[in-house]
Amino acid sequence: MSGQSSFRRFLRGALVPLACACSLAAAAPLQTVKPGTLLIGSDLTYPPYAYLDGGKPAGFDAEFSRMLASHLKLEPVFLDTRFPDLILGMKARRFDVVASALYVTPDRVKQVDFVPYLKTGASLLVAKGSAYRPKTPQDLCGKRVGTIKGASWTPKLRAVSDDACKAAGRGEIAILEFPTSPEATSALMSKAVDVQIEDAAVAQGIPKQTNGRIELSSTALLYPIVIGLGVTKGDGGLQHALEGALDDAKRSGEYGSLVKKYGLQEPTPADVATALGTAK
Repeated sequence: MSGQSSFRRFLRGALVPLACACSLAAAAPLQTVKPGTLLIGSDLTYPPYAYLDGGKPAGFDAEFSRMLASHLKLEPVFLDTRFPDLILGMKARRFDVVASALYVTPDRVKQVDFVPYLKTGASLLVAKGSAYRPKTPQDLCGKRVGTIKGASWTPKLRAVSDDACKAAGRGEIAILEFPTSPEATSALMSKAVDVQIEDAAVAQGIPKQTNGRIELSSTALLYPIVIGLGVTKGDGGLQHALEGALDDAKRSGEYGSLVKKYGLQEPTPADVATALGTAK
């Protein structure tokens, strides 16, 4: 037997177990809290992102999560959780991922890993017929502002209150936080607050939901920001799997169709890099 023939046989013998090992690795099930299931923490009081329709989770985040779970061959199960408790719930392993219009902020990047998928911002709302028509955060000086608890714009409004309002003797911004967005809207309708600040996509639906009792006041997008799925810090396996599923959904056109359906916006690579703090 020639040396060349022996070498070829050696290679065949070595490559067979290597190929088997690779196949087994590729087929290894994704590690989730409940095997075969993707447990999704979501605040189901927040249309158009997440809400209950006939007792079933609906909205962009619900459809988006089901789409990714399908690509991962996992069963999606939603756990309705109020927004301030979402990250805590994920850290406690109550669910695998947060899908609830979770803004990517520097503070949150320290707590969780993100899979960015949308871009949004904030809008201002007032009672119908109100003479007060704020357009910018600086217009909120001396006013009572209602917001969902834990919103990313709250510390920014406090900074405006200190730097632009109190410093100019215009009165501070009184920020009243509520467990849910509908409760903030109810406070506006009852005149417990003067204005509500809300995610722009959510704000678009509030006039209709309140039969015209609430109106949009601002016209420009305030505090533009990226939205991402939240994943437990360091859980690279799930994060990379979700990123891969999102890439697949983009290639198939499913993601683009869903974004168009809801009138939302895909973030640019530059938006994502800035949000994650990786921009050069």
